[in-house]
Amino acid sequence: MATILLADDDAAVRDLVRRALSAEGHTVHVTQDGLEALDFFNANESPIDLLVTDVDMPQLDGISLAEKALKTKSDLAVVLMSGFSDQLERAAGLRARRLLSIAKPFTLDQIKQVVRAVLA
Repeated sequence: MATILLADDDAAVRDLVRRALSAEGHTVHVTQDGLEALDFFNANESPIDLLVTDVDMPQLDGISLAEKALKTKSDLAVVLMSGFSDQLERAAGLRARRLLSIAKPFTLDQIKQVVRAVLA
């Protein structure tokens, strides 16, 4: 099972994703925005296998967060979540070997499937 860092400024989405991924046996660390997630990522001694992040967040958006995290850990898997397809197009420049996106709203099963696929 993977160690996952989750970043989303919407409490309902955070709770949904945390429950879905924890039920799959993953360890999920929850943060409320990109800056908190980046701080956690840089301070955490145990390795993060997967970053699951909302694209549209204040201060540090999910794509910028992913870019910064990938500079530290180039093999990091990334799942981008967004309610706006044009935001996901911005992710084309990310240099992640394992990168998937999911459009909001999504179901528990859909987020589980995307995570399984990006970790495979």
